[in-house]
Amino acid sequence: ISRFMSVNKLKYFFAVDTRYVLKKLMILMFPYTHQDWEVRYHRDTPLTPRQDVNAPDLYIPTMAFITYILLAGMALGIQKRFSPEVLGLCASTALVWIIIEVLVMLLSLYLLTVHSDLSTFDLIAYSGYKYVGMIFTVLSGLLFGSDGYYVALVWSSCALMFFIVRSLKMKILPSISSDSMGMGSNAKPQLRLYITVATAVFQPIIIYWLTSHLVR
Repeated sequence: ISRFMSVNKLKYFFAVDTRYVLKKLMILMFPYTHQDWEVRYHRDTPLTPRQDVNAPDLYIPTMAFITYILLAGMALGIQKRFSPEVLGLCASTALVWIIIEVLVMLLSLYLLTVHSDLSTFDLIAYSGYKYVGMIFTVLSGLLFGSDGYYVALVWSSCALMFFIVRSLKMKILPSISSDSMGMGSNAKPQLRLYITVATAVFQPIIIYWLTSHLVR
């Protein structure tokens, strides 16, 4: 792994504990009650997730991805539609969507020359948080039918969009005011805002695309 990425950076995103995971899951499902969204630093170094609940992590996205695949297999098995090929297709499709989403985000930030401390791991983390909502949506659909599915879909989508906007707002938008000083055009600040909103709005589409076929 060290040939392709920094192991130390990767360890940072898995520096979690039970208390952090529980708090983060609550924020993901009920973000409206969370007040302070600022990521904290110590000597220009961001605190680890176990020290700062606002720090992005890869533990929850990884576990949620695995849980989603297992839940998809269970849902297909209940409906007698299970096969290894279909399960592999679910896993590969979910993984490809994450890759596409992260690449599009990186390309957008590069083309707009947005200076932020967002790393590829950060974007993977924020993109992977959608699996928590997907698990909740599929479970609701299995337990309460189509009505429960759509209610859970709306709730998890709104919660995730709110979470993404508030989180990325602290990463992408703070430099808008400084970049706008002395400039006659506000095009770039507006485009940065559009990137943040578009990223959030895109989440419900992916959630529906990856879960609707599992609940009938």
